[in-house]
Amino acid sequence: MITIRLSRGGAKKRPFYHIVVTDSRKRRDSGYIERLGYYNPNARGQEVGLHMDADRIEHWLKEGARPTETAAKLIKAFRKQAD
Repeated sequence: MITIRLSRGGAKKRPFYHIVVTDSRKRRDSGYIERLGYYNPNARGQEVGLHMDADRIEHWLKEGARPTETAAKLIKAFRKQAD
C-alpha cells in the first residue's frame, strides 16, 4: 500500500520532517517515491513551519495513498492555512 508519511531529518534534538509518499513496507527514513513538502516544528519568527505541494497531495490521495494520522493532521492544517 502507498502511504503519505513523515520522514525525519535534522540534528539531534532539532527535528525536521519531509512529507513523503512511500511504500508502507519500507522503513521510515528509507527511499521514497516523491517528496511533497516539509514540516519544521521548531520554526521561529519568519521561518516557514509547514509547506506542501497541494496539487501533488490531491493527486496521491486520488491514487489511493493513505496518510498516517500525523500526516493527515498536517494536511488538514495546511488546507485551513491556505484558505
